[in-house]
This record gives sequence, structure tokens and C-alpha cells, in this order.
Amino acid sequence: MSKSKNNKVGVVYSTNPDYQYQYEDELEEVETLPPSQQRLHIRMERSGRGGKTVTVVDNFVGTDDDLNTLGRTLKSKCGVGGSVKDGQIIIQGDFRDRVAALLKEMGYGK
Repeated sequence: MSKSKNNKVGVVYSTNPDYQYQYEDELEEVETLPPSQQRLHIRMERSGRGGKTVTVVDNFVGTDDDLNTLGRTLKSKCGVGGSVKDGQIIIQGDFRDRVAALLKEMGYGK
């Protein structure tokens, strides 16, 4: 399998001839912790969003697929839009209490 120059991780260029590049497809994904062991943080943000209020859930430990599934579930149950990016679930509006209750129902946290 040939390696593309564009999927190297963490290095733009190295002058060391013995340097071993790490490629994106070689990165190991973190195994998803069970919900009871997750310590998710929920907060409201406005800055940098044009005055729009969003609820942010972060500190999820697990695969991107599991994070996307959780994000999709939370958005659906809150009945609003949002996105999942950079390891964060972003839900449009101030739904901190609702998200906390939903996560508790799903077995997250203590």
C-alpha cells in the first residue's frame, strides 16, 4: 500500500533521513468507555457564534462513530439542529438542563 504525502500526521517536513512518519490511517482509535465511566462536560457558549447560544458537550472518550451517534441522539431528542466536530457535540440553543437529563437517562455520569 503506498502512502500519500498528504496524510502525514504532525509533521510538515523533516530533514532527518531516518524519521518514521506517522500516517492518518495508522492512528489507533480510542476505545469507547462505557457510559457510566464517561465524565462529560456540558456548557453554554455564545462567544464567536454571532450572538447565537449553543450548548456544548465535550470530554467524550471514544470513537468518532460513537460520538456522532450520541450527538445525533441528543439533537433528535432536543428537537434542534447542531453538529459534531473536534470532539464536541454542539446543539443549537440553551439545552443544558435537557441534555443533562437525557445523558443521565442514558447512563452517563454519576
